[in-house]
Amino acid sequence: MLYPIPSHLSDLPIYKKALDIIILSRSISTYLNQDLAYLKPDGSEDDHIYFSGDIVQQSTSLAPEIVNAELERHSDKKYKHIASLERLTALLYKNCKRLEKSHSNGRDYLPVLRSELKKFRRLQHTWMMSL
Repeated sequence: MLYPIPSHLSDLPIYKKALDIIILSRSISTYLNQDLAYLKPDGSEDDHIYFSGDIVQQSTSLAPEIVNAELERHSDKKYKHIASLERLTALLYKNCKRLEKSHSNGRDYLPVLRSELKKFRRLQHTWMMSL
């Protein structure tokens, strides 16, 4: 669904925070991938490398869900987008916790992302009350 993004959307704090999270998760993933791309001595790959891709995919999906919820006219469909946003946020937070167990110097930046996710959750609750 490609719709023109309403002009008021770029002023929403939750939308701005979602964009910040996208940028931050991409940066962290790039940093982590450099450390996790190497094979282990037994020839296997580090499983944590997949979680770094997951945080990028999940964070990239945040902003479109906000847009879809804002544009949706029917409340039942609007709440499906809100529920999807809540699931994405929970998964993103969970994958950050998993990545903190990785053997990478980049894991030191994951608490920053989790902190931003906590702020996003607070904004999310306020935003949901306004819909």
